[in-house]
Amino acid sequence: MFLVLPLIAALALTIAKLDRIDRWIDRQTDRQTDRQTDRQTDRQTDRQTDRQTDRQTDRHKDRQTDRQTDRQTDRQTDRQTDRQTDRQTDRQTDRQTDRQTDRQTDRQTDRQTDRQTDRQTDRQTDRQTDRQTDRQTDRQTDRQTDRQTDRQTDRQTDRQTDR
Repeated sequence: MFLVLPLIAALALTIAKLDRIDRWIDRQTDRQTDRQTDRQTDRQTDRQTDRQTDRQTDRHKDRQTDRQTDRQTDRQTDRQTDRQTDRQTDRQTDRQTDRQTDRQTDRQTDRQTDRQTDRQTDRQTDRQTDRQTDRQTDRQTDRQTDRQTDRQTDRQTDRQTDR
């Protein structure tokens, strides 16, 4: 019994450490994701701002020279930008959904693994405790039985000798 308690305490400490490590990894992953998202957003904003600035300059020049050509060019540019923006948005949404799904799956897997490990450790600890208790009980019972048998034998021998 006294040997099992330190093992259980050590196991509890190990589980607590693993839990802290898991949380730390989640925080690190979230930070990296945030940084990457910020960089991508900044790049996209810069690109979009540059495109808009270029468009305005082109429109101004084109209006002065040929309004019909400008309108046609703007329509084509808008379509391409919309398609590209839609593609980028779809990609980002898919990536974000995949990341969230992966995180949830990882967390659930970790929880299940922790539960299974706890159950298995508890079973092993219980078996060891039961074996140890059974051995101690058997030894004590054997000693008591031997003592009683010896006493009874001694008494009978003394009685027969006294007669």
